[in-house]
Amino acid sequence: MDKLFLVLSSLRWQDVVDIVLNSYILFRLYALFRGTIVFRVLVAIASFWFFQRIAVSLGLILASWVLQGITAAAAFIIIVIFRNEIRSVLQARTLKSVLWGVPHRPVNTPIQIIAEALHELAQRHVGALIVFPGKDHLEEVAQSGKPWHGLVSKEMIMSIFWHDNPVHDGAAIIRGDRVTHVGVILPLSYRDDLPSHYATRHRAAAGLAETTDALVVLVSEETGDVAVAKGSQIRVIDQKEELVQTLREHLGTTERQWGYLRREKLELAVAALVSVALITAAWFSFTRGLESLVTLEIPIEYMNRDPEMEIVETSVNTVRLDLSGSGALMRSIGPEQVRVKLDLSRALVGRNTFAITPKDIDVPPGVILREIEPPSVGVALDVVVKKELAVQLDWAGKLPEHLVLTKVTMTPDTVTVIGGEQTLKNISTIYTERIRLDHLKRSGTVTAKLALHPPSLKIATGSKDSITAQYVIEEK
Repeated sequence: MDKLFLVLSSLRWQDVVDIVLNSYILFRLYALFRGTIVFRVLVAIASFWFFQRIAVSLGLILASWVLQGITAAAAFIIIVIFRNEIRSVLQARTLKSVLWGVPHRPVNTPIQIIAEALHELAQRHVGALIVFPGKDHLEEVAQSGKPWHGLVSKEMIMSIFWHDNPVHDGAAIIRGDRVTHVGVILPLSYRDDLPSHYATRHRAAAGLAETTDALVVLVSEETGDVAVAKGSQIRVIDQKEELVQTLREHLGTTERQWGYLRREKLELAVAALVSVALITAAWFSFTRGLESLVTLEIPIEYMNRDPEMEIVETSVNTVRLDLSGSGALMRSIGPEQVRVKLDLSRALVGRNTFAITPKDIDVPPGVILREIEPPSVGVALDVVVKKELAVQLDWAGKLPEHLVLTKVTMTPDTVTVIGGEQTLKNISTIYTERIRLDHLKRSGTVTAKLALHPPSLKIATGSKDSITAQYVIEEK
């Protein structure tokens, strides 16, 4: 549980966006290509990738290399071999339908009424063209249609395609139990394998069927034949019952209202969850596979110290941290991006021992803290006081044999020092830096800085940090 919490806490907001975005892309690929050969090939490629990751985790070098090559080649081949299928799926959709599509509630279509109307139009040699959309959107393919939204009836269908109707040459679109558009211009097919006797109505039906999953039913004005176009096929239907069966097969999914809708929603929900799970697993597998380990020496910052106390001594001044993360992130990280902050708000006078925990360490998002060395630090604190100390010159060396130091006058001869009460308790004198006697030949003046020991001592404001000494040297 702690390990899981550590991993989750290391996630950056960029990582969350990365997972969500790629999960949605995978979900949309499923929504667009499900039920097609392309989708089955994509599943096969994903399976190859899954087994390749297992091979990597088991240390199977050759198997991993082979599977990786197959996966890369298959991903390229799918674009080349199935380019027509991919184009047919994407061509009939608007940008909105590609990025976001919500299944519509199905509505029953009066198939029997439509079949009777088409059969009567065929007997009278009245040309007709009716489109039954599938899941694809037709807005970018079918153009110039006039909104109609009339309830389907035999009389309405026959009146739409009657010779005197201004829209009889175009196609009608039927969704559910409504004629939604009339006078629609369909894209023509320019295939070379179509029979020469096919007129404009046949080529329009073939053109729409080739680019979408719609079913197009046409009535030939010349022959009185009823034909249906779906995909790349156009076939003549002789019997009204056969037409009814064809329409039911195409519209069957829309006739199962509530059951289909529930299954559709459940299927999409499961697909969304699986997409998130797969992308999350792939993200962790990829980022952990590129994980790098670095070690940094970071100085300790002491926070919230009581101003009445000062730090006299510490056991260490830096902490060694072992950090891990993705290779790109770890290559860019530096000591200035990591901080070790120790809270002294509960420290007492004397020696204290503080454990250094991950809460005391600030690391960039995405970086995981692996180890802290040392795990604790000792800090000695004391109450800050002022004390006046006598100044003593620190002479070193010897004067020449014929000379003698007879008199020394210091200005100032005392100095006020700030430091810990326990530290200053046994200190009565503060020395200067060393002054070499063997360099002196005659009387004069010398300036020397005060040597603060221990280093925690400070010169109080108003006191000088150096003294001036006047000395007299005489012959023996």
